Amino acid sequence: MKAASPLDNSERVLLVGVALKRGTRAGAISSGAAGRESLVELEELVNSAGAKVVGSRLQMRDTLDSATLVGSGMLAELKLEAERLDAGLIILDRNLSPVQHRNIERGTGCRVIDRTQLILDIFARHAHSREGQLQVELAQLNYLLPRLAGSKRELSRLGGGIGTRGPGEQKLETDRRRIRERVGKIECSIETVRRQRALRRRARQAVPLGTVALVGYTNAGKSTLFNALTHAEVLVSPKMFATLDPTIRSVRLPSRRRVLLSDTVGFIRDLPADLIAAFRATLEEAQESALIVHVTDISNPLHAEQDAEVEKVLQYLGVAERPRLRVFNKVDRLAPEEFEAFQKSDGGNLLHGSDYLPGRNHYPSVFVSAHTRQGLDELLRRIDEAMPVDPIVARRLNVPLANGRELAMIYACGRVLRSEVQDGHICLDAELPESLAARLENFCEPPETGQGSIQARGEESTPLKE
Repeated sequence: MKAASPLDNSERVLLVGVALKRGTRAGAISSGAAGRESLVELEELVNSAGAKVVGSRLQMRDTLDSATLVGSGMLAELKLEAERLDAGLIILDRNLSPVQHRNIERGTGCRVIDRTQLILDIFARHAHSREGQLQVELAQLNYLLPRLAGSKRELSRLGGGIGTRGPGEQKLETDRRRIRERVGKIECSIETVRRQRALRRRARQAVPLGTVALVGYTNAGKSTLFNALTHAEVLVSPKMFATLDPTIRSVRLPSRRRVLLSDTVGFIRDLPADLIAAFRATLEEAQESALIVHVTDISNPLHAEQDAEVEKVLQYLGVAERPRLRVFNKVDRLAPEEFEAFQKSDGGNLLHGSDYLPGRNHYPSVFVSAHTRQGLDELLRRIDEAMPVDPIVARRLNVPLANGRELAMIYACGRVLRSEVQDGHICLDAELPESLAARLENFCEPPETGQGSIQARGEESTPLKE
């Protein structure tokens, strides 16, 4: 992909939101509040894109205008408002049809983009790997294809400003055939990436290491939590969609098992299906995971609505029934009385409203602060309990002292509860991953009554002090 031109940080933007009335005064007030919160989120997206918001307008309507979305009267007002604020770009907090896009540009005399195009621009800024760049380019081209008619010089997509970040190496004039050919090539390249990723995944699966995928709304703190658990140096930024390329690191659990932790792209409200499909290769890490850790920014007053959007994407990916752990992050931002109230509540019922995630309100939950590391030990313990891969089993072993390799594996990957040296052998009571216990089967003594899976017994024990 050709390097995109830098975004003009001086670009002045006018935001426009459109909310539908609900038919009653109370409903209109509710939808108006939701529209204002949506504009706040849109402003965060614009800040992530590097531009400056100089004004915003929220319109309440009974129905959306099929030709202009906002109506001719509002178009005239927006034109005057943009001139007064010297705003050269208008961003709509909805996805526009090609007809609506052209009519709004003609009616206001300003460049216009919609929410999807803004997200695509941010993705283009933050995609650094070849895989991420291919996925962004594919989404951009699929977005542009039905909008070729009536487009002018902006079609080259090589100018500065939000929504003009170049999606490809060639200028896109009006040649649909060239775009479709490019889309076909990108899809083949992404399919190659998927096959390579599948090969690496099968190589990892040869060693019984379960994968844990961090998912959540954008800016929920997934990358900060990932760094805190793995001691990695993944980019952490308050800007939305700072993480696009997946990162995988190994984590040691309290049982001494190792798991692979995957940091994934954040989700957002009304994320276009084409964009989800374009990032299929990245999101396969979540699809192939043994455990999904759903990270929530509990300090955000709209965390229930954000989590509902995450649930929609998990449903789309077909992983809604996968074993899951809820992590309520950023508890350090709560007032002490708020945190105490949340702790006294059931973890799944924190989300205000019986219509939220029906039938899915009771996943195990844990409160953490990735920033202060509060609750991370408890989180690792909960992940250890929830991991269905390579369960921990209790074994009594009798290993010759000369078998240093086997003894090293026991102490490195298991928890030794008792050890005693007898006649050139060392007798051990240990908790081991099932795969390691199978490799040491020749050294295992017959289990006593009641021994078996530690997870099934629900017992706790402490490792041998070093």
